[in-house]
Parts: sequence; structure tokens; C-alpha cells
Amino acid sequence: MIEGQPPSTRPFLKNIFLSPDEPRLRAGWRLVIQTILLIVLALCAGIPLGLLLLIPDLDLLDGAFLALNQVVSVFAITLSVYLARRFLDKRSFSSLGLKLDRWTAVDIFAGIAITFFMMGFIYLIELGAGWLTFDGFAWETDDLLTVLGGTLGMLAVFILVGWNEELLSRGYHLQTIASGLNIFWGVVISSAVFGLLHLGNPNATWISAAGIFFAGLFLAYGYLTTKQLWLPIGLHIGWNFFEGVVFGFPVSGLDIYRLLRITVDGPELWTGGAFGPEAGLVVLPGLLLGAALIYAYTKFMRKPDIE
Repeated sequence: MIEGQPPSTRPFLKNIFLSPDEPRLRAGWRLVIQTILLIVLALCAGIPLGLLLLIPDLDLLDGAFLALNQVVSVFAITLSVYLARRFLDKRSFSSLGLKLDRWTAVDIFAGIAITFFMMGFIYLIELGAGWLTFDGFAWETDDLLTVLGGTLGMLAVFILVGWNEELLSRGYHLQTIASGLNIFWGVVISSAVFGLLHLGNPNATWISAAGIFFAGLFLAYGYLTTKQLWLPIGLHIGWNFFEGVVFGFPVSGLDIYRLLRITVDGPELWTGGAFGPEAGLVVLPGLLLGAALIYAYTKFMRKPDIE
């Protein structure tokens, strides 16, 4: 935009495509191009993975297949976001909230620790309400190698999931929308898209999408309190790991390896049924507890660096 030139006198195409206050595309176009780039990269990198679909009786929810799928996602999401951030947004990749400093590891582990208490709280609610029956531990029926392999394998998968989904949702989506509108709509719209993206999961419903939307708001709070992605990445990793592997719930519709073997037979409105707690009202007190713990951590423990 030429200094002193009123926006109304700008050429029509520039008004449609270019930002009014700096020489780059408008936020909506940047999101569209990044999404197209993500799809193209995912299709190219996923060709070998797609060949596995030709194998008869392949379990698509098997841990190895999930891990390979996430590796493809790491490549496609990371590269598409990097290229979009660098050449469309004209910003550095690290400015999304990926600054490496003394708080990086602390934020990640704090996020993981917070979700332990959240998922433990949800477990106790369901147990106290009589909706949950404890059936036993994994090591009572599985050998040590199976237990270690299942646990560490799913942890590795969830580390990749945490990076992928936070880089995309709280990273590129939230911050690009906020640059075009404002932070309120950045949080709301990116969380809504986050919920919609989970409709492809097994046992997903519109109620589960609403639950994932609220989870997106919670994860966005972790970003807003630190202006970095490390805390929400830790929250995302811990959420999936403790929800599924440790406490034995389905993780967004996926039935994964579990250390605690439980049976949930309470009202689906509250428990989320086969999708897991995200699709039930029981997730709400868990989110409130998690938000309170984020507040306490960022206010009393995480002191900002003085520059």
C-alpha cells in the first residue's frame, strides 16, 4: 500500500488479494495456499503408506501404521507450514511460538504433568459415579516386552501427534486467522476447524466434534498464556498418553494399547462412549481443572525472561 493512498483507491484485485497494511497476501489466501500445499505434500509422501492399504486384513489402527501415518504428517505439516510462514506470511518459522530457550523443556513437561491430573480427575469422576469398572493391569496378561513396546510405541506416536496438531492448529491456523481478524476469532475458528478435523476418527459424532472444539479452546489458552507452542504441545502429548495408555480410555475414538484395562458402561452423554471422554460432559470439569493448573503454572512458576 502506498503511503497516503486511501484504501478505497487501491486497485480492485489488490483489495481482494493483498493485505491493506503490508505487502503480502491476505490471511484467507495464505490459509488456502498452505492447505493446498499440505494436501499435495501429504499425498506425495503418503504414496508408500497408501500401498499398505492393499495388504489384506491390515489393521489400520495398528500402532505401526499409526506411527507411519504420523511420520508422513510430520513431513507434510512441518514443510507446508514452514514454506507458508517463510514465503507467504514473510515471518520466521520460530515466530509461530517455537523459540528455543530455557522454558522449552519446562513448558513441555509442565503440560504433560497437568494432563496427568486432568485425566486422573476424569477417571475418579467416572469411577465414583459407577460408570467405570477396573478390570486389571496390562502386565497381568502381557509379557514385559509387550508392555514396554506398547507403552513406548504409543508415547512416540503421541509425541508426533502433539507436534503435528499444535503446529497446524494453535500455530498456523490460529495465528494466521488472528492476523486477518483478531485473536478472539483466531482462537474460535481454529478450534472449530480442530473439531471438524476429528470427524474422520472412528466413532466420531457432532457431539465429539463439539468436545474437541472445547479441547481446542483449552489448548489455545496454553498458547495465549506463554505465546509459545511448547506448553500446548506438552498438553497435547500428555492428554493422549494419559487418557489412553495410562488410564485406559479410548483416545478420540481410537482403541490403543492400555496399561489399565477398564470397562466404561455409563451414560454416553457423560462418558463419551466409544469415542472417549472428549465426547462426553465429563471432559468439562477436566478442562476446568487443566485451565486452573495452566493459570497457576504460568502465574506462579513460569517467570518471563527479562530482555
